[in-house]
Amino acid sequence: ARPSSRLCPPLGASKGDVREKVWDYLEASGLADFPRPVHRRIPNFKGSHQACCSIRELDVFNRAREIKVDPDKPLEGVRLAALQARKTLLVPTPRLRTGLFNKIVPPSRATKEILRICATSQGIKEYSVPVGLDGKARVDLVVVGSVAVSEKGWRIGKGEGYADMEYAMMVSMGAVQEDTPVVTIVHDCQVVDIAEELLDDHDLTVDYILTPTRTIKTNCKRPKPQGIIWHKVSYEMLGKIPILKSLRHREKQTGKDVTLLDEHSDLASANTPAVLNEKAMAENTRPQAAMGSAQIRQHYVESDSLSPRLEGSGMITTVYVGNIPPSVRVSELKSALREFHATPLRLNWQGAQHRAFLDYKDKATAESAVSSLKGLSLGGNTLRVELAKNQRNKG
Repeated sequence: ARPSSRLCPPLGASKGDVREKVWDYLEASGLADFPRPVHRRIPNFKGSHQACCSIRELDVFNRAREIKVDPDKPLEGVRLAALQARKTLLVPTPRLRTGLFNKIVPPSRATKEILRICATSQGIKEYSVPVGLDGKARVDLVVVGSVAVSEKGWRIGKGEGYADMEYAMMVSMGAVQEDTPVVTIVHDCQVVDIAEELLDDHDLTVDYILTPTRTIKTNCKRPKPQGIIWHKVSYEMLGKIPILKSLRHREKQTGKDVTLLDEHSDLASANTPAVLNEKAMAENTRPQAAMGSAQIRQHYVESDSLSPRLEGSGMITTVYVGNIPPSVRVSELKSALREFHATPLRLNWQGAQHRAFLDYKDKATAESAVSSLKGLSLGGNTLRVELAKNQRNKG
């Protein structure tokens, strides 16, 4: 019998049941490899390097020039194969906290040993440069980790949704096309039957499965995600993944519906502040809660002077926004600030110097705005957002 037949998730099993069964089996059978335990992870397994090496035999690998490989330990061998074949290697940033990709750039004339280091998590930190939203990535091959996968190409990840989100973001960026192949690397025992009803429309499917003993072409016909499904994205996720905010802003500008999962229908009503999951965003709406939307707009646009009450408070904190492209107008920045619930009391626009200064009522609100705006991209540039170095005394 094939190794996969030993591990049959029961009828009616949930995704969580399948994950637990695979993790438990890998640990109990002695197949699990460092880092242990494999629970809550894309599991590393004995034979992962052998499975990775077989990617060299795939035409889709040999033809590819730019490859996206997840940072998981069992995919280290694929990252090494891509570097050895002198392909452009993109690795998603952990939990997408600081952007979408890092491009691994080995030193010129790197030895085999240096390339091995570049393929590890340590090398990803030491030998990489970030690729922004407008980095014009054109990914020819996507390699993801899995907890379980079926021969039909249906995949279950570790449950946090990052691989699905990465792919959807790549679609939104134009970095992948409908026919961009997706490969996963697993142990034979991770190839199991998965009920189709467990799959959702945001779940990523795979075209090739590589194990230590087999190469499976799935011929999967189920369509891959067509982009970010905004009504399944929560404010919490938006807060955890700063680059999502930029993509949402960009898609909103093109007229797409970017309503979020927990966005209330009264979000745009005049006198009701947004009730948000994320503390930082909630903080930013509080000063405005008592004002109607017309008053907020009026207060917002009157950026020439602060009211005497504010001027005398001595608590106002200024945020610096830099790296603003010459093509961006103040109205675009204002629109983004409203979008991210980071409306300042006063905006000092210095477009000729590619910068702006935003005044907030206190340090906590300013820091909250910095957190909300982190990763924001306008006009092709990722903006530099931080507390201004010289806080003017307003007392």
